[in-house]
Amino acid sequence: MSGQTEIMWGEEAKEKVVAAQATEWPEYNLNLVYDFASGLSKPREEFGFGFGFLAFKDVFHNYFLPETLSNLVNSTEKERKSGSIKRGDLFLTRTSETQEELGMSSVALKDYPDATFNGFTKRLRPKGTIEVLPEFAGFFFRSPKFRAEVTSMSSVTTRASLNNEMMSALKITVPSLPEQRAIANVLSCLNDKIDLLHRQNATLEALAETLFRQWFVEQAKEEWEEGKLGDVINVKGGTTPSTKESEFWEGNVHWTTPRDLSNHTSVFMFDTERKITEKGLAKIGSGLLPIGTVLLSSRAPIGYLAITNIPLAINQGYIAIICDKLVSNYFMFLWCKVNLEEIKSQGNGSVFQEISKSTFKEMKFTIPPKLLIEDFDVLVEPYFEKIRINQTQIRTLSTLRDTLLPKLMSGEVRVAY
Repeated sequence: MSGQTEIMWGEEAKEKVVAAQATEWPEYNLNLVYDFASGLSKPREEFGFGFGFLAFKDVFHNYFLPETLSNLVNSTEKERKSGSIKRGDLFLTRTSETQEELGMSSVALKDYPDATFNGFTKRLRPKGTIEVLPEFAGFFFRSPKFRAEVTSMSSVTTRASLNNEMMSALKITVPSLPEQRAIANVLSCLNDKIDLLHRQNATLEALAETLFRQWFVEQAKEEWEEGKLGDVINVKGGTTPSTKESEFWEGNVHWTTPRDLSNHTSVFMFDTERKITEKGLAKIGSGLLPIGTVLLSSRAPIGYLAITNIPLAINQGYIAIICDKLVSNYFMFLWCKVNLEEIKSQGNGSVFQEISKSTFKEMKFTIPPKLLIEDFDVLVEPYFEKIRINQTQIRTLSTLRDTLLPKLMSGEVRVAY
């Protein structure tokens, strides 16, 4: 077709995406398309038993609601009726620490019998007068266009917030049903592949952890030497270059805080939110840490874990584990996962819990035979390498999805249907 460009990305996505002149799609204020409802607030002791409950994190991290809700709440019949979850329901986070995290969305693709949703989100239930496919809505409300609208009108005091009046002023663009379906199919192909790779990685990580528990916990020998973590690893800390000195910032050196791991979903770290200059790096005593360093967040909270896939510097919220003695980084990553509660118990502090580098190095460590550690590494290394390859694919597919998403939602790129 003259003047049109097809974009293809593999066997999973057969839809034709073409660049074309957009026709005008109608826009509607959200209050014309959806009815708004508030969620359920309960004291802590009412959670952990009862009926399904849609938690804030389930909305925040997912375009579409998870197949199974991760929480339970002791809800009444009246609460379950007023706070129900049905196919097509849209959930928006109504309050957050920052504007950028406000109004994150997730859409239900099925009914969730007897389930309710949390009070930090708003439920937007379709009125039925203007038809919006749930599969389309899931992508539209994560598009940069809608996200920019939310950010521009949110109010920030101590927390960013959205109220009904503000949500009523937000708009949804509604293509024809066939075009909604075609757009959703294109983006779903990418999302499904990303989801499959995430699930593969979760399985591989669980297998590696199971093997670690079998070899070094369940089958541990009494004759193994007792030592300390500092006997088998080196640890380093970091700092934050002065934010008042512009010459330290916006450079090419990766620099990480535990915030980078707050939404981390797998083993390896490929990027950081902020970067510093060489002058900024010179202010950090630990310098540039090598690829393969195990990062453990040491405060706010204790316990985020990752293995670096890039050289980087760290702030004061990490313990960096350098595995240049007896054990590998894969071994230490799994050791930290298995012993995470013990690590957390070593923390102290009046404002927030923190574990120091010296305390971490003094933690007890049972030292297995060197040959056993080497045999274990040979066994689990393919698992971690597959996870790394999958994460690389996830990044590529996510970039493609995030590039297509605003173009499809604005009509700049159109789908043949």
